[in-house]
Amino acid sequence: MGEKLRSGDRRVLVLGTGGTVAGRAASAGDNIGYVAGQVGVSELLAGIEAPAGIALATEQVAQVDSKDMEFSIWCDLALRCAQVLADPAVAGIVITHGTDTIEETAYFLHCVLPSDKPVALTCAMRPATALSPDGPQNVRDAIVVAASPGARGVSVVCAGTVHGAADVQKVHTYRLDPFSSGDAGPVAFVEEGQLRMAKGWPAAGPAMDVLRELAAGREAPRVEIVLSHAGARGHLIDTLLAERARAVPGAIQGLVLAATGNGTLHHEIEGAAARAQAAGVVVWRATRCLEGRILPKAGDAIPDAGALNPVKARIALMLELLRIHGS
Repeated sequence: MGEKLRSGDRRVLVLGTGGTVAGRAASAGDNIGYVAGQVGVSELLAGIEAPAGIALATEQVAQVDSKDMEFSIWCDLALRCAQVLADPAVAGIVITHGTDTIEETAYFLHCVLPSDKPVALTCAMRPATALSPDGPQNVRDAIVVAASPGARGVSVVCAGTVHGAADVQKVHTYRLDPFSSGDAGPVAFVEEGQLRMAKGWPAAGPAMDVLRELAAGREAPRVEIVLSHAGARGHLIDTLLAERARAVPGAIQGLVLAATGNGTLHHEIEGAAARAQAAGVVVWRATRCLEGRILPKAGDAIPDAGALNPVKARIALMLELLRIHGS
C-alpha cells in the first residue's frame, strides 16, 4: 500500500507484526475470544488518512500474537527500521504490535536504533472485528507521532498517550489504556491529530553496536529471569547451571533476578546466584516493583539494572552479551 508521492512529501512506513490490533473474533461482541494476527497491515490502514504532506506505505514483517514474539522478529524489525530510517525522505516509522510484549520490542529497538527519527509502536486492546475497535485511532495517533517534526526515538502510542520505550509497562489486563510510564510519566499526548508534549523527548538509547551481529544471524545469548519471592529456592538456577556444565547447546549465559524492593534477594536465590557467577554466568538484579529504581549500595555482589524492569533488563543483558561476544 502507498500513496503516489508528490513533490515535498515525506514518508511514514507502517510495519505490521500482528497482535490484537490485527485480531479477528467470531462475534463482534467478543473482545477476548479472538485470534490475534489475522488482519494484514494494509487492511488496518483502510480509511485512515495520512497527515498533510505525508505519504503512507505498509509492509508485513510478521503476523503473530505478541505473546509469541521472538528474537528473530526483533532482528528483522531492527534491520528494516535501520535501513528505512537512513532514507532522507522518511519522516518516521509506525509498528503495529500486540500489547503483551510491546514494551520489550520497543526497548529492544530503543537500544539498537539511531534516535534522530521517531519509531512509534502501537497496538489495541480490542480486535479489529470489535463493535468499537480501539486500533484505528491508535494507529492514526502513532502516524501523527511518526510524522511530527522534531519527534525522535522509540515510543509506544496507545489511548492518546505517548510513552517512552525505556519507561513503558503494561499494567492492566483489560482496559483500553493499559500502559503506564511510572515515575517518569508520559512523553506526550495526541489530541485530535495534534501532538502535545508533556516533557522533552527521551534521551537516546545506548545505541549498542550490534546491528552487524543481527544481520549475520547471530543467535540470541540465552538469558533467563528468575523471581525472588517468599520461600524461594535456588533449584531452578542450579538446573540451568547443570545444563551449562554439560555444554548443552543454548545453555544459559546470563541471568536476571527479579528482586524484591530495592534489589533484595531471598538468601537461597542469592546463594544460587553466587554459584552462577562463579560458573561464568553474568547475573544482574532488577526490581519486580512497578515503580522506582534500585539504588545501589557499597558491597553489592550482584550488579543492578537501575530502573529497568526484569524483562527489559533481560534484553539489555542479551544485547550486552551479544556485543561482547561479537567484538
